[in-house]
This record gives sequence, structure tokens and C-alpha cells, in this order.
Amino acid sequence: MIPSPCNKICTLNSANVCIGCGRTREEIGSWSQLADPEKKRVAERAKARLDSMGGPKAPVKTKA
Repeated sequence: MIPSPCNKICTLNSANVCIGCGRTREEIGSWSQLADPEKKRVAERAKARLDSMGGPKAPVKTKA
């Protein structure tokens, strides 16, 4: 079983990529239906995205 790369920093950037785990909106939505080999590929792509973005980021808090 491949664990989810989610680290509870669930915020999408302008490209619809989570700034916490690096997965796309589509990858997040389909995670539970994927077989382990595909989950592994998604996790690898997500890590590469995060690395290219400089690592996971905490969401920016804005005043209401």
C-alpha cells in the first residue's frame, strides 16, 4: 500500500497544484481509486513538482 503524500497543507496554487504535497487537483481527487503502481508514479511526480517549487510551503494567511 502506498501512503498518500498529503501533509495537511491543502492549498492549491494558480496551476491547481497543492503547495503542500505537489499533487494536482485531479491526482488528489483520483487517489483513492488508483492502484499502487499508479499511486507510486503520482507520488514521484508530486515530489518532483514540490522540488521544482522549492519544497512544501505553508499557506499564506490573509486578513479578512
